[in-house]
Amino acid sequence: MWRFDAVVSKEREEWLGERLESDNTAASVAMAALRRTPAGQELPLQLYALGGQGVVAGGITGRTWGRWLHVELLWVDAGQRGRGLGAQLLRRAEDLARRERGCAHARVETWDFQAPGFYRRQGYAVVGEVAGCPPGVTEYLLAKKL
Repeated sequence: MWRFDAVVSKEREEWLGERLESDNTAASVAMAALRRTPAGQELPLQLYALGGQGVVAGGITGRTWGRWLHVELLWVDAGQRGRGLGAQLLRRAEDLARRERGCAHARVETWDFQAPGFYRRQGYAVVGEVAGCPPGVTEYLLAKKL
């Protein structure tokens, strides 16, 4: 008999992540080899563009792992859009990931109403899509060789 607990727990989430990482490492020669390199260490990446008086005009967040940059968030203030700031943030994050962390690729998820065209103009290609996620929206996975 099982009792199910739907309480959100950062500690349990970390514990699950550790268990999954251990199992994946044991099951895959490639994962085991990666874990023994600096690229096997997941590191956060954050870059912010500051305007006058230190106000954030835009930013990009993500993480690097396995020689990949995973872009999680990219935002530019509405008053700054169309000036190339998003492209500069993305390019600087990619350069940092490539030069300082040895990343060879980048990936990002975006919805059809957000920025798939923007990422394509930056050299990304659609490698996957999920229609109806959420209903009425298509989510795209895009990737790029750095």
